[in-house]
Amino acid sequence: MTRSTTRTTSFDVAALAGVSQSAVSRTFTPGSSIAEETRQKVLEAAKKLNYVPNSIASSLTTKRSNIVALILGNLGNPFYVHVMHAFSRKLQENGRQVLIFTVDAGSESDDAILQVLKYQVDGVILTSAQLSTRMTSMCHDRGIPIVLFNRYIPGSDASGVRCDNPAGGRLLAEAFLAAGAKSFLIVTGDPTATTSGDRVRGFVDRLIEGGIKRADITQIEGNSSYEGAFSATLRYFSSPDAKRPDAIFGVNDIMAMGVMDALQLRLGLKVPDDLMVAGFDDIPEGRRAPYHLTTVRQPINQMVDETLAILHLDDPTRPIERGIDRPIAGRLIWRSTIPIPQDAES
Repeated sequence: MTRSTTRTTSFDVAALAGVSQSAVSRTFTPGSSIAEETRQKVLEAAKKLNYVPNSIASSLTTKRSNIVALILGNLGNPFYVHVMHAFSRKLQENGRQVLIFTVDAGSESDDAILQVLKYQVDGVILTSAQLSTRMTSMCHDRGIPIVLFNRYIPGSDASGVRCDNPAGGRLLAEAFLAAGAKSFLIVTGDPTATTSGDRVRGFVDRLIEGGIKRADITQIEGNSSYEGAFSATLRYFSSPDAKRPDAIFGVNDIMAMGVMDALQLRLGLKVPDDLMVAGFDDIPEGRRAPYHLTTVRQPINQMVDETLAILHLDDPTRPIERGIDRPIAGRLIWRSTIPIPQDAES
């Protein structure tokens, strides 16, 4: 049995609304100029005819797809799931859609970029760590802006927006020092990622400034995951030479949560009575009662807005800006895993 369909066109809508076809097109094009009275006529006619604009046909005319590619790494970290939702929501509010690509944690993004270039996207947002300068140039040569989110790539001229990770690390070091900590364990993330390295650098620098000796600061790898941090914590404390630190910094919240569960569920230690813990990101999961984690909140909505501003999707004729590095300050969020000084903000 053959399937027979009759597709309503923009010309049908224009005829019913008593306007030109170009007015219908402007009605369904984000940012286009059109009188509100005309717009309402078009929308009413479209509703009566069950008309839905064909975005593929429109892109052939405008050379704009209203689709933005989002390349994600490490979806085991809930922070990036929340980032995906934030970008999707913001883009949809502005009449655009997001096309998701994923790469394994620690892997290069070049293959994902090659996949992206098969589609007519208006821009690329990259949250994973590794990208060659060749791939950046390929995007720019095709007029496709690419912006890094919460990271930068040394030696690349790709623009990016990030949380001020070194400053965030310093905030957590100051919180531990104010609570009286003298010895520290750091559970690090992806060694190739600037995000983890910057947080560790800011944290350690502030501890040294506060008079802490490097011998009292130990680092172990947590692989940017709950499971990695959980296992690394158990291995560390099972060593006969291990010294119990006063404080543990999980370089992201999901690792800090793995640390806490290892300490409390397997080792019988209490947080913060036996030792203190902090994370970084302020994911909703870390706010829940079993953790109530002290952390640094990344300003996701502001970072998303700044990223889209650099892409300048509403002004495609504007030259692609390169080399922008826009750090945005995070905020220390006091909860119960570090004793709160009386003068701390609530």
